[in-house]
Amino acid sequence: MTKDKQRYSNAFTATLSGITDLFRKQKNVVSLSDKERLDGKNILITGASSGLGFEAAVQLAKRGAHIWMACRSGIPEKGEQVKKRSGSNHVEMMHVDLSDLDSIVALVNKLKAASVKLDVLVDNAGMVPNKSRKTKQGLEEMFVVNYLSKYLLARLLLEHDLFNTPHKNVPRIIFVVSESHRNPKAFDWDGFGVYREYSMGKTVEYYGYYKLLLATFANELSRRVNSPDQVNYSVFALCPGPVNSNIAREAPAIFKPLLKAVFKIFFRSPEVAVQPVSYFAASTEVKGRAIEYLFLMGRKDMDAKAMDEENGQRLWQLSETLLKEYGMVFRA
Repeated sequence: MTKDKQRYSNAFTATLSGITDLFRKQKNVVSLSDKERLDGKNILITGASSGLGFEAAVQLAKRGAHIWMACRSGIPEKGEQVKKRSGSNHVEMMHVDLSDLDSIVALVNKLKAASVKLDVLVDNAGMVPNKSRKTKQGLEEMFVVNYLSKYLLARLLLEHDLFNTPHKNVPRIIFVVSESHRNPKAFDWDGFGVYREYSMGKTVEYYGYYKLLLATFANELSRRVNSPDQVNYSVFALCPGPVNSNIAREAPAIFKPLLKAVFKIFFRSPEVAVQPVSYFAASTEVKGRAIEYLFLMGRKDMDAKAMDEENGQRLWQLSETLLKEYGMVFRA
């Protein structure tokens, strides 16, 4: 195993890597002016009840956007908190359980019924469980929340024409991935969607693998919705770095005091970590770009496996085939 691959091989090395990344000098650093506005833009944010998603709702509402917070919990009090902190009343709460495929379909139907046309999707929700669990449909929960739900949501929004595309507007689709997407050696195509039992010791390994799937999907989605001579949708991916959030809420109780201290001292606050989300949502610098990746606030390429066209095509087909088993059929 190479040094790069060892960085995210377990919870300890992943935490250490996240901390050291904060002190490395970045290349191709970008910035966002306070003058960049989002007035009148509709933005859907998943996982918006806490952490990065909640802060994204606050910061993008401050820039004038109409925010649609898609959450499993925290309704309606979280929406009221965003209104209070942002000074904006253009905040709506919508329930969704991203581990339940039917709930994602219901969310899209609600958006359609409300005649919402999205300018930006921030697909932020993620989880790090302490062990494998089955979803309502019998799939592995982290696989669904961290990857399959994002494929399904994007496909459904496109199928139902819920992005604001008239007058040469280029909607933006933003995925929160992770530098740990570089860790897996290869794709396990034969095991795609197969339920596996695992405990805390394997969680970080699977987390990185599902982030690789997501990064690969981002690249393939961009290829499919755009052409060489025309960008119809901007597809962006980012890693915010280590964030002081509740993503490790399922860690063993014995480790929680230590993790809480480490997160507070060394990890970035959501107010700081949200910067790449705000940049991709609001910056005029990236207007009309087909795909881009940020680590913290520095531009870089995603892992070669994620950018490989053959991998992208295979992932797309496997995802589509799997969802057909649950009654999700898409247009060609």
